Amino acid sequence: MPSPRPLRADARRNREALLTAARAALLADGDAYVEEIARRAGVSVGTLYRHFDTREALVAEVYRQEVAELCATPTRLLALHTPDEALRTFLLLLVEHAAVGRGMGEVLESIMATDSPVFDDTRNEMARALDELLTAGVAAGLLRSGISGRIVLRALGGICGMRTTGWKEDAVHIATLLYDGLRYGATKHE
Repeated sequence: MPSPRPLRADARRNREALLTAARAALLADGDAYVEEIARRAGVSVGTLYRHFDTREALVAEVYRQEVAELCATPTRLLALHTPDEALRTFLLLLVEHAAVGRGMGEVLESIMATDSPVFDDTRNEMARALDELLTAGVAAGLLRSGISGRIVLRALGGICGMRTTGWKEDAVHIATLLYDGLRYGATKHE
């Protein structure tokens, strides 16, 4: 099967405008109708559907972009901080990401009810990002070994998935506990 043709400049601008409008609507309102997203992007609903087959496909792409931006940060964090501090910062970014995801709550739940691979893919990306930070911390003797990014993500995911008042403050406390636990037993290199 031949690869799809690259988008023309105007089509690329429309697609980006739709993604930007959808992200803004989802973060501000927690939900948005396709008509509202198209209006905010300055395009017709037909243009929206030419780029995204369904509303869920649009939201899934917004979510993928959010995760891609998040998962690009470990390298930058490691360039600016010690590996343990980079991990601490990233754990707090994961809590913030969960807050963003909660803004898309209902729509993300509808995506989860389908066979969409978006959550498997994004979970794997986040685990790889954590692995990068954990590996650097172990190599520097600042973090304990034997803990994978997937385990840390699962530990943090439980609290971030709760829909109760005060969940975010609890998640920050749990992220701090995780951070402290990951530093406990580290073997400092002399």
